[in-house]
Amino acid sequence: MTDLASERAHFVGGTPFFASQHDQRLFYALYVPKDHTPDAEPLPLVVIQHGTGRSAELYRDLWKQFAIEHRCVILTPLFPAGLMEPGELHSYKFLEYRGVRFDEELLHIVDEVGAGFNVRTDRFYLHGFSGGGQFAHRFFYARPERLAGVSIGAPGRITQLDDSLPWWLGTGGFEERFGIRIDLGALRAVPVQMVVGSADVETWEINNPGGPNWMDGVADTGRTRVERLQTLRDNFVSQGIAVRWDVVPGVGHQGSEVIPVVQDFVSGLLSTLESAR
Repeated sequence: MTDLASERAHFVGGTPFFASQHDQRLFYALYVPKDHTPDAEPLPLVVIQHGTGRSAELYRDLWKQFAIEHRCVILTPLFPAGLMEPGELHSYKFLEYRGVRFDEELLHIVDEVGAGFNVRTDRFYLHGFSGGGQFAHRFFYARPERLAGVSIGAPGRITQLDDSLPWWLGTGGFEERFGIRIDLGALRAVPVQMVVGSADVETWEINNPGGPNWMDGVADTGRTRVERLQTLRDNFVSQGIAVRWDVVPGVGHQGSEVIPVVQDFVSGLLSTLESAR
């Protein structure tokens, strides 16, 4: 194998984790179909956002066969724990922490991938589960124009589209905080899935008054992740946002177990994209 070929071998298939060139404290890995070349037609991009456990590599590998079969690239960002202070776990879920805008940092990573891997990045597909589901629906509020679809999986804490509630229970002060006006028309144009396991009913992690990711009023949105996602669904529907609602029988709080249902949602959108070309 030539030096050039051996080097390229690390840029297809399951890649290493790369440092973001905008903020080298943040990382990402990819699965790129091995026959994809720089001069081929650019492939669609599917972003899988990790939860609190930062299982980015696991998700990348679990989506490998989907990427091969459906001709797309999988991107798994990694926002490390303890980024700004030892032991800190939750910052990225709320879009901003100590001056780091995680929505903007994801877009920098997406654009970097587009430039380096021959991927379509004008609009991409986003799925997140648990903490990733928290990030996904808040990113949706901020950047709907960049999304071709969003799948919101089992968030333990939700942000309703309600300006009467303070951020992050609601969107009160969102424009002042982020410099972005929420565009309901743009939100309504993005296909939305919400997915949760029917047995996702443990509450030890999501009912923690006094914790760093707690606000008074959280309990009003529901006791379990199922109930809280139902609250978010009803909020979306009241704002004219259509939702595909999926409850996966017998599944608890396990992101890997809802992947087939998420892949069904994404594959349908990719098929629509392909037929429109």
